[in-house]
Amino acid sequence: MASKELVLNAEVRKELGSRRSAKMRLAGKIPVIVYGHGQEPETLSFDEHDFSEGLHHGHRLFDVKFGGKTEKLLVKDVQYDHLGKKIIHADLVRVDLSEKVKVETPLIFKGTPAGSHEGGLLEEHLDRIEIECVVTDIPEAIDVSVKSLNVGDSLYARDIKLPDGVKLITDPETLLISCRLPVVVAPAAEETVEAAAEPTSPEVITERKPKEGEEEEEPKK
Repeated sequence: MASKELVLNAEVRKELGSRRSAKMRLAGKIPVIVYGHGQEPETLSFDEHDFSEGLHHGHRLFDVKFGGKTEKLLVKDVQYDHLGKKIIHADLVRVDLSEKVKVETPLIFKGTPAGSHEGGLLEEHLDRIEIECVVTDIPEAIDVSVKSLNVGDSLYARDIKLPDGVKLITDPETLLISCRLPVVVAPAAEETVEAAAEPTSPEVITERKPKEGEEEEEPKK
């Protein structure tokens, strides 16, 4: 993670509700809930630009000033709008620098797979894993090399080299990325297309012919 905690100034929210939150967002503020360490949850608001910039630069641990005090808070959850661009809400938890926490950290896949020379393409299945470590050791992201992947090869969570002091929480057998040949859909056979295009002749039902040895019935008068 970023080497230095970012200081954020927050305001205590006294007026709650969806309408109030909507007005707050229009004013460039983000509604925030702080909880943890057996204390009562507190409702705050952050400046949307400052908080977004902090996240963009890898910060997840913040020194937050509000109500005449400063608390060390870890980002637990961030909600975005329907476009996935603008932050609309955040949850943060109180932490102690010596305690271990479980967090999700993004994976950055780097390099060109060896299988690309055979036409292989990378197929991502998961771009983040859950880890456990002390707060100060949370990595901003984990780089994963895919250069050794040939066609048919895959990388699993167990294959990720984690920084010292970081423990994997995600199931080790979780598939992360594969190198596969592109799927080619075979064109329909020409005969099949032509056969489907030709109209079928209606079945003609004729009179029953008498079997050998049977006499033909005379038509009724």
